[in-house]
Amino acid sequence: MKKHNFYAGPSILSEYTIRNTAAAVENFAGTGLSLLEVSHRGKEFVAVNDEARALVRELLDVPETHDVVFLSGGASMQFCMVPYNLLNRKAAYLDTGTWASKAIREARLFGEVEVVASSKDRNYSYIPKGYAVSPDAEYFHITTNNTIFGTEIHAIPETGLPLVADMSSDIFARPIDVSRYSIIYAGAQKNLAPAGVTIVIVRRDALGKVDRPLPSMLNYRTHIDNDSMFNTPPVLPIYAALQTLRWYREQGGIAAMQKKNIEKAAILYDEIDRNRLFRGTAAVEDRSLMNVCFVMNGEYADLEGAFGEYASAQGIVGIKGHRSVGGFRASIYNAMPRSSVEVLVDAMKAFENKQL
Repeated sequence: MKKHNFYAGPSILSEYTIRNTAAAVENFAGTGLSLLEVSHRGKEFVAVNDEARALVRELLDVPETHDVVFLSGGASMQFCMVPYNLLNRKAAYLDTGTWASKAIREARLFGEVEVVASSKDRNYSYIPKGYAVSPDAEYFHITTNNTIFGTEIHAIPETGLPLVADMSSDIFARPIDVSRYSIIYAGAQKNLAPAGVTIVIVRRDALGKVDRPLPSMLNYRTHIDNDSMFNTPPVLPIYAALQTLRWYREQGGIAAMQKKNIEKAAILYDEIDRNRLFRGTAAVEDRSLMNVCFVMNGEYADLEGAFGEYASAQGIVGIKGHRSVGGFRASIYNAMPRSSVEVLVDAMKAFENKQL
């Protein structure tokens, strides 16, 4: 039976990425050696690293003012690296979920943090709007997509401050104006590669303004100056990232991916809104294109387990909701084919017919 992978992360990868990465694990670039055992300084892997960073620049139209680096430690490491490199006195943060609140906690180790708004009052089911940001903040940090709660910032705020964004779960899902950001960071395990590498896009003139000394490994300039090879990089995830980036280019680029993502999300949200058994948990105007959260309607709450079992019998995996929300979460990242979303929708319709 075909499996339909809706896990939130690590998550679905394109067949192109899996096939080519698996082949390189056996024989990398015709060397007769596994990708897992070659030198990261060898010309074959240096070419991989260079091409992957160049493709990020091409696909996201990264301006010359910014550098692209691959780092370790996940997005969680960026929660401290960002303030370590940028925060002298005060920063502003928007609290839209678990990962935003963790970033806030880390930033407070380095200076004052102004939480300009929070949606915690309604279990992070919406994106705050109409807030003011103090002009004396040194940067403003947002989380563009909230994986756990299924919300997404669809209109990037204009504040006049340097902007920092955690794009871990929606990078490459839509075109972005990189020039607006001082730092963009994203863990790879949603829309790029297996866990183990983090992509960071840094505006060069945003650096060098803090008073504190920076340890080499936590200094963005270290990694920029060394082309992401100051220390041994995560070779396999970077190679897999290259395959995904090549696949995006073959698919027509990021605008083409956005079009597919909008179509897939519409199919699923339309069914959630139509089906008498289910309801969405996120505010309609803030619904994520990547993570679709829904629960059983109140009178059908006792059917949650039964639907989970029914979906599993159809080959649908990974839709159990996070404990913070409950119910179900269908993560429909770039690599998710429309056909799998249609299988889920068909299962929801069939289950409704069985019950009513």
